[in-house]
Amino acid sequence: MSTDELKTHDEQAAFVEESLVKAEALRKKKEFGEAISILVEALRYGIEKAKIYYRLGNVYVDGDDLARAEYAYNRALEMDPNYVNAMHNLAVVYRRQKKMSLYVKTYKKSQRLAIKKPHKTSFNAEEKKRLRGLSGKVFLWLLSGLALIVLVVWLVTR
Repeated sequence: MSTDELKTHDEQAAFVEESLVKAEALRKKKEFGEAISILVEALRYGIEKAKIYYRLGNVYVDGDDLARAEYAYNRALEMDPNYVNAMHNLAVVYRRQKKMSLYVKTYKKSQRLAIKKPHKTSFNAEEKKRLRGLSGKVFLWLLSGLALIVLVVWLVTR
């Protein structure tokens, strides 16, 4: 499909998604130049820009262009400051560039971000039911432990 024909948002979004898949396949084949040109072309639509910059960073890292990888990951984080994978990969780039203070700072930030913004936050009905059952069991164990402590204290102070 020619990129000149992409008029609707749905067509553009489909092109961007297809470009991401193609670029990832090319990256795995070590055809970095072509992967980069596909991702840069996809950037012009302004859709999924953080993901595109993240993938560009991955391509640059694999091609040992760490300066451009750093730029791409920083751009991804400008678009989405909570992009945990981009933050982590930026830390890896800093480590490979021997920028240890930036590496430590960015790595810690990525770990805190991963805890605050877990990847999967929605559960289906069966998962919710299982978690409620588990939390009920944990609550009962804690309550029985507390009751046992109170009983021991009462017996000792009698």
